[in-house]
Amino acid sequence: MSVSVNFSALRRTKWYEYTARFLFGGAITALAGLLAQHFGPVIGGLFLAFPAIFPASATLVEKHERAKKQKAGIKSTIRGRQAAALDAYGAAMGCLGLMCFAGVVWKLMPGRNPSMVLFAATAAWFGVSIWIWLFRKSRFCHSR
Repeated sequence: MSVSVNFSALRRTKWYEYTARFLFGGAITALAGLLAQHFGPVIGGLFLAFPAIFPASATLVEKHERAKKQKAGIKSTIRGRQAAALDAYGAAMGCLGLMCFAGVVWKLMPGRNPSMVLFAATAAWFGVSIWIWLFRKSRFCHSR
């Protein structure tokens, strides 16, 4: 599978689906803020690291795939579940990169130039994310 951009998906997505993503993201962010206020920034930050729109996007991916199959006359829901699972797999890979970003900021921020720390954290995120993607694509992971 190659990485590509599909702008036609923007036309297929309804306004209420964007609203659901916005509300899920806002609710998770607000919950993280309340947890940070009550338990401290470390616990709140852990919850803020959760991909805020993932719950909404996973259900929407599944719904769109199921609708495409029904339109073609196929009544199976397996394809929708597989697409949502693939979306979850990608989100998990992305979270590993974000964890590296957070770790670099956490270790380097006190007493250093914030611009340089942000640059280093971004480089760590990018490098780890690319490595994870390449590792997944390697023969080691697909040795069937």
